[in-house]
Amino acid sequence: MTTRRTATRRTVLKGLALAAPAIALPGSVPALLAADTPPAASGGKTLLILGGTMFLGPEVVEAAKARGWTVTLFNRGKTNPGLFPDLEKLHGDRDPSKGEGLKALEGRRWDAVVDTSGYVPRHVAASAGMLAPGARQYLFVSTISVYADNSKPGADETAAVGTLKDPAVEKVDGESYGPLKALCEQAAEKAMPGKTTIVRPGLIVGPNDPSDRFTYWPVRVAKGGEVLAPGTPQDPTQFVDARDLGQFIVQLLETRRTGVFNATGPKEPLPIGELLASCKRVSGSDASFTWVPASFLEAQQVSPWADMPVWVPPVDDMAGFARVSIARATAAGLTFRPVDDTVRDTLAWWKTVPEERRAKMRAGLGAEREREVLAAWRAEAAKANPGAGPAK
Repeated sequence: MTTRRTATRRTVLKGLALAAPAIALPGSVPALLAADTPPAASGGKTLLILGGTMFLGPEVVEAAKARGWTVTLFNRGKTNPGLFPDLEKLHGDRDPSKGEGLKALEGRRWDAVVDTSGYVPRHVAASAGMLAPGARQYLFVSTISVYADNSKPGADETAAVGTLKDPAVEKVDGESYGPLKALCEQAAEKAMPGKTTIVRPGLIVGPNDPSDRFTYWPVRVAKGGEVLAPGTPQDPTQFVDARDLGQFIVQLLETRRTGVFNATGPKEPLPIGELLASCKRVSGSDASFTWVPASFLEAQQVSPWADMPVWVPPVDDMAGFARVSIARATAAGLTFRPVDDTVRDTLAWWKTVPEERRAKMRAGLGAEREREVLAAWRAEAAKANPGAGPAK
């Protein structure tokens, strides 16, 4: 049993990694948790975004522009370089030891900084330290993967974060991703004490998602037919539309809120059965769902999160994974569009993607493998219940 639980957690963490111990930086953790400052009148309107050209970044840009911010982007100039031709763009590297590093930021001042691209504490310490004299707020986009324990539903921002044996590790993988992000949070707060905002999103979804970790379901259900559905219809899910997250980030800048915020959703619990029903409703397909127990999927080597995106069995050390408290974020202004809207817009975007990109999704089961598992489940159900109808 322990081996199974460990394997499930490792699979999920590997999927969460995008690309150290939570050491006690002086006053960092207590200051972050206690901050949560009340709203204040918005002043300056100049914003630097470290990143800004992929998925969440452009949503932050659009939300900021809509509220009158003058936005500057700093990145390597390699991802979607044609985006936002009207914005000032500075090029360099997050690693100050590579090429020109952060040189383009020297001597510059912005009212606020949003860091969407920090994964290594040394990099975040360098950028936050350089920008501290001229910025009133540094907002770091972290992750709910920082938490060490996913076994307790309802965990909030005070829960312990993960650690690594070697604080000098900079390789980002499934095991190090969360603890490194926790160290990045602390590095930002150390550089700008009392002026740091930490946003911990869950799964970010919606149009332009490069991972397909949510897109799989609207696309698969829209194709119709028998759909392999994982676990039970009541299993919980959590995710946040990138557009809602972008709006929330700018809201935190407008109100000058600091502190830590779990930024996932929806506002009310959304079982995976309701998510799949939304996909069917929006697409108008004839999809039917065959719910296959987690134990059988495990035996078939069908992994939660990777092969069955969004979903993780809510048991044992992952019982609280999709039940994180978002009370602080909603109190601070995080709002959510209807799930149907996210599904509809994701499907509309997917239709605009080049055919070669749509030919093979980056998450979820392929059609042939799905048919194999469904056939195996029907055979298993038939052996267990001779004479019964097809397993659904």
